[in-house]
Amino acid sequence: MGSEPIRLPIIDFSNLKNQTETWESTKAKVWQAIEEYGCFEATFDHIPLHLQKSVIHETKQLFDLPLSIKLRNRSNKPFHGYVGQYSIVPLFESLGIPDALSQGKIQAFADLMWAEGNPTFSKTVESFSEKLSELDKIVRKMIVESLGLHKYMDEHMDSSDYIFRFQKYDRPRNNESELGLTSHTDKNIVTILYQNEINGLEVLTKDGQWLTSQPSLNSFVIMIGDSLYSWTNGRLQAPYHKVMMSGEQARYSIGLFSVPKPGYIIKAPEKMVDEEHPMLFKPYDHHQFLQFFYTQAAQKSSIDALKEYCGV
Repeated sequence: MGSEPIRLPIIDFSNLKNQTETWESTKAKVWQAIEEYGCFEATFDHIPLHLQKSVIHETKQLFDLPLSIKLRNRSNKPFHGYVGQYSIVPLFESLGIPDALSQGKIQAFADLMWAEGNPTFSKTVESFSEKLSELDKIVRKMIVESLGLHKYMDEHMDSSDYIFRFQKYDRPRNNESELGLTSHTDKNIVTILYQNEINGLEVLTKDGQWLTSQPSLNSFVIMIGDSLYSWTNGRLQAPYHKVMMSGEQARYSIGLFSVPKPGYIIKAPEKMVDEEHPMLFKPYDHHQFLQFFYTQAAQKSSIDALKEYCGV
């Protein structure tokens, strides 16, 4: 069946304080949404509209740079640097800043892209990424509390870094495919996406229907990744999603991806394993799994690469 326009559950994260009635009611909404869809739409008043508009403007300026400059964004880790020119998804292009919240990382990226410097870009992206990380931490804390894993809270929060990604999906021309990004699950912990006014994100529901997400200009899509799926021993599903493009305008999106730190071993807590929920995965290193996943052989051999890599 074709895509149907929907609105994912919308949850307001404004004016939250720990252990209050508002916190508990919001947490219940988060749990319900991720159980049903694996993702939801969030509003967050800590990120003002002018900052949201500024980061979209800076993203457009970034992608307007010559390809030779964007190719400076190199990394030996998959999807940590420049990605583009893929024949299967020619409309997609992205750049990344690994460990983005560490001191000087965003500034170093800006200096790499603009030899003369670009302080406006650095200031905007630093502010935006810091505020998105606040939202990420709130969501993850609510998930850990909902699972009753309070004693693992510090370990879970301290074992992660962030990747900040700029993404562009060009409009299809002539007889080009409308496929902006192939169907996949994110491999990280939690993804937070912000986009311009051009939609295209589609989410696969539990009953096998592709539904078109239509977030507002003042909201963010929050999505569970495979790292959290495995850590919770399958209690939470990472949703399959893709991007389809149409019309005459490019789609720009900005993503903050919480990822396990290199060397951290992902292992489901004992409480997540019982007779009804037997262990699904052997303990594994996220970054070693990425190296496996992004080999051509792994992508061709199995749609469930995580199960193939470390399934019990």
